[in-house]
Formats: sequence, structure tokens, C-alpha cells
Amino acid sequence: MNFTINNLFTDNLEADPILENSRRQVTQGYYSFVTPKKTKQPQLLHVSDEMLEELGISREEAQSEKFLRLFSGNSVLENTAPYAMVYGGHQFGNWAGQLGDGRAINLFEIDHNDKHWALQLKGAGETPYSRTADGLAVLRSSIREYLMSEAMYHLGVPTTRALSLLLTGDQVLRDVMYDGNAEYEQGAVVCRVAESFLRFGNFQILTARDDKAGLKKLVDFTLKNFYKELGSPSKETYLAFFKEVTDRTLDMIIHWQRVGFVHGVMNTDNMSILGLTIDYGPYGWLEGFEWGWTPNTTDRQHKRYRFGNQPNIGLWNLYQLANALFPLIEEADGLEEILDSYKTNYAVKSLNMMASKLGLDHATDADLKLIADFENCLQLSETDMTIIFRKLSNFKKDNSIDGINLIRDAFYIPEEINAEKQAQWEQWFRDYSHRLQADSRSDEARQQAMNSVNPKYVLRNYMAQLAIDDAEKGNYKLIDTFYNMLKKPYEDQPEYEEWFAKRPDWARDKVGCSMLSCSS
Repeated sequence: MNFTINNLFTDNLEADPILENSRRQVTQGYYSFVTPKKTKQPQLLHVSDEMLEELGISREEAQSEKFLRLFSGNSVLENTAPYAMVYGGHQFGNWAGQLGDGRAINLFEIDHNDKHWALQLKGAGETPYSRTADGLAVLRSSIREYLMSEAMYHLGVPTTRALSLLLTGDQVLRDVMYDGNAEYEQGAVVCRVAESFLRFGNFQILTARDDKAGLKKLVDFTLKNFYKELGSPSKETYLAFFKEVTDRTLDMIIHWQRVGFVHGVMNTDNMSILGLTIDYGPYGWLEGFEWGWTPNTTDRQHKRYRFGNQPNIGLWNLYQLANALFPLIEEADGLEEILDSYKTNYAVKSLNMMASKLGLDHATDADLKLIADFENCLQLSETDMTIIFRKLSNFKKDNSIDGINLIRDAFYIPEEINAEKQAQWEQWFRDYSHRLQADSRSDEARQQAMNSVNPKYVLRNYMAQLAIDDAEKGNYKLIDTFYNMLKKPYEDQPEYEEWFAKRPDWARDKVGCSMLSCSS
């Protein structure tokens, strides 16, 4: 592993001058130097072959003792100094003050094949930002993060990536549902990879400290290294930077809505400045189509981060970033104009996204009613989002296939579709057929287009839990099965047909399948 080290963050920005790794308020610097906790008996469970290639690591090196020690946190690469970043953030709408990398430790940054990568361990021990926690991670949450990072990439969703999944050999005490029933679980570590792990909160904490000079330095650093096409620092460039972050954030959330992903904890410290999906905690997949669904038990009462509210929360979080950047711009009009453009662009992009899922070519505002009527039909009975969109691609524009029978497999309780509900569906299919008549494409061409945006395979909540249950017994085959299957989520893959299925009844209310906490 002959990495070309390029530690942009630590080479250009100041460290916390206090070297003691104690939980505390950090009032100076952008990060604190820390050393990962030594693990008892590390074991490599899985490694991403794609990320090995991206980082210039051979398969042989990935099986070496050096790799195992480095990505378990048991050794530190020569001429590197691991660190944890300081940031603040709004959690569930309230300013939480200092947060920071509480269980993430950045190892180093490298350049390879004209790309820049930061490598970070999640679950590698305490940092000054761990607050009351131990900085560790368990196998359960690590499997979810590892598989989801790679699955989202192949779905075409902007995301951080994952290199490796390791057991530590240590036991970690966790209270899964925060109900006082803590138990020991197997410890694990994931190596996460991204161009940068900078978050909205990195900028917020500096404004909260009233550190305008520090804020300018971080923004200028971000521009120079990750938004260099915007030009030299200036008020106009800062506005262009905010516009680009706004656009990227919206694009990311449109992708979430397209595939039915619910982040579960969209706090501002979990928002990437690069528009990447970051921090896979209590996320979940929309199985039954439901605007109000959230996988996060912490959010069950108010449902702030429910599926249908994700675009609104993206905008709310961008308002907080605008407030953080205001000291450099010193006028609100430009920022407000950009925030207003989010609303306008959301309406356009949401329409185009839903139209593409339904196979509507050249969407116009006239299609809004057809889309709304379809979403109303989805509320008539619990209906599987992934399955119904995939099945819908088989519909013929001449209405020669009975639409309601085409999608019947998507209904969780088919007997709920009584005569009245069936009539509503049948009317929608007549309207749909009429709309498709205006499309010059063949049914086959439309089906291909629909299947390119409607995945057949996603990491359903119960599937992740099955992999976890097996892994906790020492069987890691499902991790590899899902890893490989999810590389081609839009392809039919007959060998994986059993996973193109609705959530089983046993998973409806099972912890880990429908109920997740921030420790998940």
C-alpha cells in the first residue's frame, strides 16, 4: 500500500492546541489529534473490491496483516496523524452547540488516479467530541453502514463510500431502544471514504464562536480544494458556493425521494457540504408508500424527518448554513434569492423525477394531476413502493394488460382492494394509458427508461436485519450476497429473484426492521 498522502485538511488548517484526548469544549482549531483505540482481535469480514481499486490497494494487500491493523485502528500509517473534526449543529431543530466527530476518526487523505480521498474509521474510539459516549460501534450498525454506502452509490445517489468492515474482537455495551435494557454486542469498525467529510456544522460552529477569520479560512479552503471551478474568494464567489451547495443538496434529496430512502436524522451536522449522503444511522427504506413514515424511534412523536418532509428539512438546513455564511457576505438578498430558487427548482425536479418513474416523456404541469392521483391511489392500501414502480413498467400504452392485476403483488393486504378502490385504480390506469398515447416511444423503450430509474433491488430493512442476525452467529454469507446483488440494482438478476419481494409479516414491527434508534 504505497499511498500518495495528501493531507489537505491538517496541512492547511490549524489543530486544537490541546493534545489530551479528553471530552471537552474545543475552542480553538478545526480538529483535534487523536489515536484510534487498539482492538483486541480484529477480523476482516468484507472489503469493497471497487474501493480497493479506487484507492490503489491490491486484493493481496487487502488480505495482509498491515491492512488489518491499519483499518482496525491498531496501527497508524507513517507520517500521518489521525484526527477528529470539530463541528456544531442543529439536532431536531434545536441548536446543540459543539458536536464533532464523536465516533469517527480520520486516518489520512490520499490522491490516486486524479481523485482525492479522505479515509475515516467509524467506531474507532473516544475523541474530545464523544460527550458521554464511548466512540465505538457495533456489528449491527456497521453492517448497515457498510452495505448502504455502497448500495446507494450503485443506485446513483450521491454518497460517501465504504472500504472495509471489520470485527474488533471487543464487546460494546449498547441500549438499542434507549429503554434501559443495555446489552453487550460485538464491536466493529467501518472505514468510510469520501472526497471530504466536511459538514454544514463545520461552518456553523465557527460562526457560533464569532470567529469570522476562522470561518473565512475554512470557506476559502473548501473553495480552493473542492469548488475550484468557482474562482478566487470574493463575496460573489461565496454566494456561488452557497448556490452550488444548495443545488447539490436538492439533487441528493430528489434522489432519496426517487428510490424511497429515509435518512432518519437530517440534523445539520449530518449534511455534507459536498451534497453527499452521510452518516447512515437510523435510516430506512420506504416499503409501504407513506409520506409520514420515519424509521427513527426518537422521531416517532413529531416525525420531523419523515419521508415526505425531507425536501423541507433540506431547505431548513440550508437556511442554517446561510446564517453561518452570512458574516462573509453581509447581505441577505443574495442568500434569500438562492434559498427561494430551491423551492422553484424542487417543484421542477420533483415533477421530472416522478414523471420519469411513471415513464412520462416530456413532463409538463398537466402531468401533476396524474401524478397526484397515482399517489392518492397508493394511499388506498399499504402498497410497496419498489415493487409497484417496477411492475408498472410492464404496462402497455394500449391498456391491453389489466393494470390492477399487473400491480397486485405490490399490495400488502390485497383483500383491502374492494370494488370502490379497484374502480379508483382502474380510472387511473385509463388516464395513464391516455397519457402514454402521446409518447412516441415504444412500450419497450419506455420500460427500459422506467427500469433505469426504478430499482428492482434495494437494501430493505428486513434484509439488512437478516444479514445482521446471521453475522452475529458467525455467518457472513448474506453480507457478500447483498453486496454483490446491490451492485446492479436496476438489472433483473434472476439469481436474486427471492429478494424482489415485499417485507415479510414478521418484520413489520421488529426492532431493526421498522424501529431504529440513533445507535442503530
